[in-house]
Amino acid sequence: MSHGIIINQRVEAFAAGVEALKGLPSSVISDVTGRLVGTVGLRPVNRSTVSVCGNALTVKVRAGDNLLIHKALDMLQPGDVLVVDGEGDVSRALVGEIMMKYARANGALAFVIDGAVRDVDAFEQQKFPCWARGVNLRGPYKEGPGTINAPVSVGGMPVSPGDIIVGDSDGLVAIAPADARLIGKKAHEKAAAEQTMMAEILSGKYSCAWVDAVLKHKGL
Repeated sequence: MSHGIIINQRVEAFAAGVEALKGLPSSVISDVTGRLVGTVGLRPVNRSTVSVCGNALTVKVRAGDNLLIHKALDMLQPGDVLVVDGEGDVSRALVGEIMMKYARANGALAFVIDGAVRDVDAFEQQKFPCWARGVNLRGPYKEGPGTINAPVSVGGMPVSPGDIIVGDSDGLVAIAPADARLIGKKAHEKAAAEQTMMAEILSGKYSCAWVDAVLKHKGL
């Protein structure tokens, strides 16, 4: 540790966990985890639909400073999602087109930035998924302090290094690798149940009788 800068070793990826969650909607994963997991206030920068599933490489920076993000870019490996806790500050952009292209060259799948970004047209043109709290053309400082590969919080959601990040147009969830297979199984079952429900709606067989049952239980 020097001048408030901590750089920890990366947490190795858990490929089986990624496979267990890949392709599942973030909303369904949130539902089967008690509807308590998921980001608030982070939105896709991309205008087109985006979907990713990869391992978190985490960075914590001071508001408006991206020195440690530049260092993290060198540590990225294929399949990583760069997750940055920028304290929710949107007064300065923490990443832009150049950093995005470097991250992609190192195999990164996406950025998650609890802060501001810029060069948003480039993210759309390059089809590089990015979620952020805001957009600002003003550039960042490069002084530190910061931490790489330690627990962070983005959009009110705790993320640990190596967590599996699932992101789509609705938002993001983070799942511990040890829980991925079980949560993936539950999410696949719920997704199948929802497909059955939508088929029943189209066929005219769907019933909302459960609503009356709940109201009756509440004494109404």
